[in-house]
This record gives sequence, C-alpha cells and structure tokens, in this order.
Amino acid sequence: MGWWIARTLTALGVVVVVVGIATLFGVLLKEVVPAMVLGGLLAMGSLVLRDSLRGQGLMNWLRGPLQAPAPRDSGFWGELAYRTEKALRTRDLALRQEQEQLSQFLSAIEASPNGVMMLDGTDQIEWCNSVAAEHFGLDPQRDRRQRVTNLIRTPAFVAYLQGGAYDDPVVFPGPLGRTTLSVLVRPYGDGMKLVLTQDITERERTEAMRRDFVANVSHEIRTPLTVLAGFVETMAGLRLTEVERQRVLTLMQQQTDRMQALVGDLLTLAKLEGSPRPAADRWVPVATVLRRAHADALALSAGRHRIEINGGEDAEVAGSEAELYSAIGNLLNNAVRYTLDGGVIRLSWLWRADGGASLEVQDGGIGIAREHLPRLTERFYRVDGSRSRDTGGTGLGLSIVKHVAQRHGGEIDIQSELGKGSTFKLVLPALRVRRSSVAVAAEP
Repeated sequence: MGWWIARTLTALGVVVVVVGIATLFGVLLKEVVPAMVLGGLLAMGSLVLRDSLRGQGLMNWLRGPLQAPAPRDSGFWGELAYRTEKALRTRDLALRQEQEQLSQFLSAIEASPNGVMMLDGTDQIEWCNSVAAEHFGLDPQRDRRQRVTNLIRTPAFVAYLQGGAYDDPVVFPGPLGRTTLSVLVRPYGDGMKLVLTQDITERERTEAMRRDFVANVSHEIRTPLTVLAGFVETMAGLRLTEVERQRVLTLMQQQTDRMQALVGDLLTLAKLEGSPRPAADRWVPVATVLRRAHADALALSAGRHRIEINGGEDAEVAGSEAELYSAIGNLLNNAVRYTLDGGVIRLSWLWRADGGASLEVQDGGIGIAREHLPRLTERFYRVDGSRSRDTGGTGLGLSIVKHVAQRHGGEIDIQSELGKGSTFKLVLPALRVRRSSVAVAAEP
C-alpha cells in the first residue's frame, strides 16, 4: 500500500501547486474561476502524461527480450516493474533448475545398460535412450513423434503392446536376428507407457550351455554306468571262464577309468571357474612343468611316438604350476591319442616379438577341418564323437586349456589342416612371462 499512498499524495501535491499558480495568475488577471479550471486540467494532464511515459517505459521493457534490468523508477510503475522483474527472474531460475534436473535424469537413463523408451497415449515415441534405439534399430532424434508400431513390427512385440497384459516381459529376437530382447512395458501418467528393454543374448546362451552341459554330463556318465551294470549282471547271472572273467573285468576297469577321468575333468573345470586368478608374483620355472608333462606323455605313448621337447630352460611364468601342467598335459594327451604310430609330437616354448611367449604342442595327427576350429574349446564338443570316446577323451580337455589360458591373461590359438596335423598354442602375455637368471636343464 506504500506505493498507493505515495502516488496519491504526489498527485494531490501536483494539483495543489498547479491550481495555486493558476489562481495567482487569475487574481492578477481578475479571472479566478477560469484560471483555476485551466490549472486543474493542466495538473491532471501533466500527471497523466507522466504516468503514461512511465508505463510506456515498462511496456517497452516487457516487449523486449527481458535481458536488461527493468526500468528503475519510484512510485506505482517502479513498484510494478520491480515485482514483474522479480517474478520473471524467479520463474526463469525455477525453469533452469527443472531443466537441469531433467537433463541429469535423462543422462542417468542414458547411462543405463538397459533400454528405456517413453510412449505417449497414442504410442508415439516421446523419447528413448541410445540403448533402446540400438535394441530396436531406431534413430533417437529422427524417429521421435513416430508411432512405435510403425517402426517395430515384430508380431510378438505388437501383440504384447496392444494386448495390455504387462505383468511379464515378452522375449523375441532383435531386428537383425543377432540378439534376443526381453521387453517389459509399464503404464504411467495419462495413458503413457514406459518400455524397458534388456539384451539377454548372453544369458540365453549361458542358459543353453548349462542345459547342454547337464545333458552331456548325464549322457557321458550314463553310458559307462550302463556298461558296468551290464557286466555286473553278466558276472552275477552267468558262469564265466577265467579268460571271459578277465576280459569282463578289464572292460569294467576301462569304463571305471573313463568315469573317473570325466569326474576329474569336471572338478578341474569347477575349480578353475570358482577360484581367483593365479597370483602374478609367483614365478614358476617353465622347464619343470615341461619335464613333468613330457614324462607323462611318454608313458601314455608307450613308445609309439617320438615326443620332442624344445626351449623353456630360461623361462618363468607368473601363475599356477598345477594349472599350467594340467593345460600342457591335456594338449599332449590329445596329441598322443590322435597321432598315428610312428609320428612325431613336439612340445615347444617360443618367445614372441611382443615380449610374450607361447607353449606349443604340434602333432602329426589326422588334422581338423576348418569349420570345427571355432568350437573346439566348447565343453563336450567333438569333431567325431565315436572316435573321441574310443581314444578315451572326455570332451573337456580343450575347455580346461582355454580356462587356464584366460586365467593367466592369455588365449588358446589352434591351427590345423586335414591330413597334416594340428598345432595348439597357449599364448601368454608379456606381463606373465620373464627370462630367469638361472637356466633349468630340460631332459632330452
């Protein structure tokens, strides 16, 4: 109310002053009443003009970009300009804060590993993050305000979106068929929908591998158990000669050994997958590991092959001696099983140009077709199932080698050609190998 009182008093003061001056001139001119009327009109006119100029200044400011300060004045128009400017600045500040919060919220959604897409009441795309755009093959900017079912025409998704039953997610292949998506819809607001997507390709693959693993283990164990059960029944129900009895016992022993090898490999895999990586500061002499694996291979070969060992006398590996021995042993066992009698098997340690090294087993076996190479390290994968079982393999050896390589920061490299043998390399990085100061002599 202060501005109203000040404005009223100012107006009355101007009127009194102007009327007084007009009266003075009227007395002098002996026309008092007309002079008073004229003075009043002039006073009111000057007041209105003054208010108009001040109001015009405020209107000019309001019509502009509102970046400059509001007109500074006293009285009514000054108070109005101040209040207006304060309200606008407060609104702008609140708007900036809301925009910053929205930007932070969208940035958080953008950083999510899952896809997020917002649909309006007519299923038009309001916004989506880059993950959802990648899942559905969309353009986050170009496809805004487009009806989602015009862009994503997968029948399973369209039926799910239009069905209205959103308790459980829907699973379907991605647009290029390379991924498997899990999509969940959550309604919100006035008919709007939040579409959440997740790439479950790896999870589905892992689940499939788990099912295959259980099925394979069951099959691998059931076969020798069936054989053993048949032999037990035979020995219990038939009178066998000593020769027949020894033959049956030998076959039973073979099946028992096969189950023991399978269980042993399964336990080795479980230990590799469930234990921490080998320490990077525990150095193992390579020659020691090569000698042990070489001796075992000679015993398995029983003189049927020539097994050579080269290098490694001046090398050390940071890791687990037991794991490295298991990996090299599996490679040598495969080489002995698949190399024809009289063939040559080479176990070598080679330094690489990048400072790393590789443990290599080269055989003179039958070789492996190119299409099988990418899958050789899968559990229970066999190029020829019947031949692998005849040679005593469990189908887990190369999977163990792959895990050992990965736990030591390396990888397994397989090169093979039908009829010309194979080379299996356990490649180790420079951080895991070094030249030792004391050379260890390897056995010839």
